[in-house]
Amino acid sequence: MTDAANLSDWQTIHTSTEQLTDGPPRLGSRFRERLKPPLGREVEQITEFTEFDRPRRFHVHIVEGPFPVDGTWSFEPDGAGTRVHFVAQGQLRGLMRFLEPVVSRVGARQFAGYHRNLRRNLEGR
Repeated sequence: MTDAANLSDWQTIHTSTEQLTDGPPRLGSRFRERLKPPLGREVEQITEFTEFDRPRRFHVHIVEGPFPVDGTWSFEPDGAGTRVHFVAQGQLRGLMRFLEPVVSRVGARQFAGYHRNLRRNLEGR
């Protein structure tokens, strides 16, 4: 999940992701992500791992970009597998803040789909 090369395989909104810092993903690693939202134009954002406790938890902070919503993923053993928890946090700006309830519901559905993609990809290996 933290390897930039795999991001578009499960978060299909990404058109490209480039790691900006050297070395393996870790606390402080930064990435340039290009995203193509449904019904929107391609945008770019810079993200950073502001928490990185592998294999238990990581937090992604949007350093620059139009969608100031950060994400925290945490993992716990569940039988022979792993249960993934995801929390998105942030406050939309401008006119988008009036659409926050709608954006929240759409985002929740979108990330549920991403996590299904992730599961399918991992179980297929």
